[in-house]
Amino acid sequence: MLSMEVEEQLELILNGKGIEVPEMYDSAPLEIHPVTVRKTVCYIVCAVLLNEKSEVLMIQEAKWDCYGKWYLPAGRMEQNETIIEAMKREVKEESGLECCPITLLLVEERGPRWIRFVFLAEVTGGVMKTTEQSDSESLQACWWNRTTSLPLRATDIIPLIEAGVRYRESPTHPRTLPQEMPCSLICQRVMVAFTNDSNDLWVLLSTVDCLHLPVTACGSSSSEICCSIEVAIYRLMKECLHLPLVKIKTHGIMGLQHLGKNVGKADGICFNTLVSVLYSDSNVSVPPTLNTNRLQWWKVDKQSLHSMIIERLASCSLIPICS
Repeated sequence: MLSMEVEEQLELILNGKGIEVPEMYDSAPLEIHPVTVRKTVCYIVCAVLLNEKSEVLMIQEAKWDCYGKWYLPAGRMEQNETIIEAMKREVKEESGLECCPITLLLVEERGPRWIRFVFLAEVTGGVMKTTEQSDSESLQACWWNRTTSLPLRATDIIPLIEAGVRYRESPTHPRTLPQEMPCSLICQRVMVAFTNDSNDLWVLLSTVDCLHLPVTACGSSSSEICCSIEVAIYRLMKECLHLPLVKIKTHGIMGLQHLGKNVGKADGICFNTLVSVLYSDSNVSVPPTLNTNRLQWWKVDKQSLHSMIIERLASCSLIPICS
């Protein structure tokens, strides 16, 4: 891992950028293996596109098990694709339209094995698919006003559409897109914050090799692969803190990293996640004692960084990750 000042790391992550993932993880289960798209992990991309009337782009399914039903443009990522390339491809194949992503709206996960990336995007070209162009990808596409009756493949897209409408009206987090940086596993770089009544702020750092935000890897065992990816955060916290004395809260993600251009070696994802630590009962003014010398608390003195982290914690101006 390249040596980088702590303040520079914090600024990059808070601004939705990426940092090289270290070869050695600060927390990892005994059983870890590089992930491979469409073999050991399934990544889904989904796009919410709205026109000037706030109508949403819908596609009519051609698959036999949901033939004729309507859904958002969505589908599985292929090998050697970036997340954005996959989203653009699915929208083009299913609707005939070309698009450009505006921001990642939210992430849904069912453990490391299944993750869906939901984007807000805008049309940049192409021609809307009609029944004359129907194929195995879709029968047709249309703009839906969200009030007329439309037989849906599933209602799970309703909250996604509503999230897109809300974001366009009043953005809930900075515009953020995946950073194209390689990672072999599904992991989380955590910015663990502690504040006191005086508004002092500390973040947790790893002392291994050089000071850096700790990275915790998701496991591939049957016990971890079926659980939320947040399990990796709680494992790290359990290793360094006396958990009955503190509460851990995951607020959301500030960004993520993925490349996908080297099958089996760069198919992983690093989520840059904001976490806070609170004492369960007492009102103590110093961070909780750590039971390892591999980690340390680092006080944030730079006012601009202090303000950014406090604002993110207070406003939840983060990309939601839904389990």
